[in-house]
Amino acid sequence: MNLKNRLAQTDILTAPGVYDGLTAAMAECAGFEALYLSGAAVSYTRLGRPDIGLTSVSEMADTMTLIADRVNLPVIIDADTGFGNALNAQRTMRLYERAGASALQVEDQTYPKRCGHLQNKSLIGADEMAGKVAAMADARQSEDTLIIARTDAIAVEGLSAALERAEQYLESGADILFIEAPQSNQQMEEIITTFGARIPLLANMVEGGSTPISSATELQERGFSIAIFPGGIVRALARTAQDYYASLHANGSNTAFMERMFDFDGLNEVIGTNVMLADGARYDRQK
Repeated sequence: MNLKNRLAQTDILTAPGVYDGLTAAMAECAGFEALYLSGAAVSYTRLGRPDIGLTSVSEMADTMTLIADRVNLPVIIDADTGFGNALNAQRTMRLYERAGASALQVEDQTYPKRCGHLQNKSLIGADEMAGKVAAMADARQSEDTLIIARTDAIAVEGLSAALERAEQYLESGADILFIEAPQSNQQMEEIITTFGARIPLLANMVEGGSTPISSATELQERGFSIAIFPGGIVRALARTAQDYYASLHANGSNTAFMERMFDFDGLNEVIGTNVMLADGARYDRQK
């Protein structure tokens, strides 16, 4: 089932953050119906740097290609600001769509952007952002490729301005709205009241961020259609990696950490080594 058809259902769609083929495969095995390829997670893991606009469009497209080669789930991909003006946003649409993305999330920050839950963000004009949305809609090859218009205006201009901007992006062709970083449950309710009956809404759950953390069930009850948990996997793995390296340095071996890691055979089972070797053997024509 493609993403567009899935969003026609009443149950909320929960999309965990992923950043490579391994995390995508593990999320698929856990039973999720869609994935979120987080620009922040790619910056954290590939660059070891914060989410301040350092990742490039080609790095994201390459990552999307590898994930699409590994899993069969629809992927929502972070397109940041479109990496420039409306023409850049069109190129981003073409690259990401060819790479296998099902939806592109574009935002109205200036470039380079920063994480939606960091302070001191700045915005482009609403008309310029609306032009990017329209340009991306014109560039897509399939109507099943969705455009998620994100506004970061709450932190900069307040909720009323964010709602006005979102209205303009809706009129410009957005398929989903993402009003980033509401600071209270009351603000979330205002977003739902304004748009919930007209267009799918996305909620972003960032541990320690500006928005109160809610479960997917709670978000569905409020009226959201999509819940993303973009950076949780990196925070979990980073904490584990910190403990692992400290243990290895202190003990000179992995013995003390064995209960918290896969052994050789365990990891090979997770990544399907035996299945792939068997598949390869079927094509071996050598005697």
